Amino acid sequence: MIVLILLILVAVLCFLYLNGTYNENYWKKRGIPFYSKNKYLGPLFEFLYAKQPGFQIMQSIYKTHPEAPAVGVVSLFGRALLIKDLTNVQYVLATDFNSFSHRGMEINEGDILADSIIFNNGKRWKLMRQHITPLFTSSKLKSMYYIIDKSAQDFIDYLKKNPQYLKGNAFETLSTFCSAAIGGSVFGVGTESIFDSPFLKMAQKASQFTLKMNFFFAIANASPKISNFFGIKLFKEHEGFFIDAIKQIIRARERENVKRHDFADICVSLQKNDVLKDHDTGLELKPTDEFLAAQAFFFFIAGVEPSATTMYITLIELGRHPEVLAKVHEEIDNTFEKHENITHDVLCEMEYLDMAINEAMRLHPPIGFVSRQCVQDTVLPVGNIKIEKGTTMFIATYGMHHDETYFPEPNAFKPERFSKENKHNFMDAAYMPFGKGNRICIGVRYAQLQVKAGLVHLLRNYTIRTILHDNEDEVKYKRELVQLRVSNADVEFIPRL
Repeated sequence: MIVLILLILVAVLCFLYLNGTYNENYWKKRGIPFYSKNKYLGPLFEFLYAKQPGFQIMQSIYKTHPEAPAVGVVSLFGRALLIKDLTNVQYVLATDFNSFSHRGMEINEGDILADSIIFNNGKRWKLMRQHITPLFTSSKLKSMYYIIDKSAQDFIDYLKKNPQYLKGNAFETLSTFCSAAIGGSVFGVGTESIFDSPFLKMAQKASQFTLKMNFFFAIANASPKISNFFGIKLFKEHEGFFIDAIKQIIRARERENVKRHDFADICVSLQKNDVLKDHDTGLELKPTDEFLAAQAFFFFIAGVEPSATTMYITLIELGRHPEVLAKVHEEIDNTFEKHENITHDVLCEMEYLDMAINEAMRLHPPIGFVSRQCVQDTVLPVGNIKIEKGTTMFIATYGMHHDETYFPEPNAFKPERFSKENKHNFMDAAYMPFGKGNRICIGVRYAQLQVKAGLVHLLRNYTIRTILHDNEDEVKYKRELVQLRVSNADVEFIPRL
């Protein structure tokens, strides 16, 4: 038995050595520098034993070889490349989308809640997007904005009645608003206590990347084959509650027969048509309750976690920069003086708050890096880099956001850099907190409205104080693979006089 274990260990070590050597030689022959710090396991597996978050490992790679358009890295079952040049980034995410439409990971059969527009690829993803995108058109967002605004006003009432939430665990407090807003505006969910919703508890639990979840995602990104072999299911524990909840919402909407312009309406409409069909490819999908629950699951998770994170990091930076906070308060106060109600159009006129939110997301993008997989041979224009089918492409969002080439004084909080006068084309290209191209976050415009509405009413009634723990000077992050989660800060809400 001991001999067998030793033989397996030797075989694994030999494979890692040969694979690392092959990857290094592969890229060097093509004139691409290679990240040799972790030559045999690669950045995704480096994360499993390193103390850094995954996105900071990607930033370290990004900062090596500053003049190179890309850096080769190890992948266990293929090739991987971290691309740095903005033209090449645009090429991967948008220009040559047909070659890079794959997100870089595969879901396993039977992982019901992972069968969503977020993780699907190819023809199936295209068909899903065609039928889900209408939820987030400008007209739909305007029609549901009153619900978002009402949720924000209710949130203020909730804080006034529960002053214990003004100090400590600000992120969880902000999550209650995001849960209520998306529950009401997208799903039509309303309870007697929308700020104590089982949906929120589920969203928080699903978003908590434990060691187990980080390991599963690292495996799924590094090797779909290994993930499939072990039958990894990412969200199995949430299936019972969420699928049953969505079934109840859809059945209730069918009985009511009332249009609310939300996701439940789309579910009813899709099921009436019986089948989703792409006439170009002939692909058909049946919109079962389980299929629709998977889409709803990620709308809800994305509507709570990233939105609460964006509000949180914006407040952290405002609390650290009182001169900026004063300008935001002034804009909000002036807006309320001019308008009796904050409508969708009025909200969109508040430019300085926009600038502050954008700058906070530049410093702390909710997602630290993105990945794509090449599905057909192509060539990146800058450097004439030949990319073979199966190559994984990494884009270090956090690294680009902190590159002084695009953002002078990258660690400084300067909302003015996002003013109309100061914005430049190259800055737009390097700024991608929600991704870019055809696979940009489908609910990005909804998220922006929700975040801004929440902050407007919150800052209308409260000023804030940022607390950095242990007398530290800079914001630090939890050890997560892709997401940015602040580990050493909190925000106190102080009623305005």
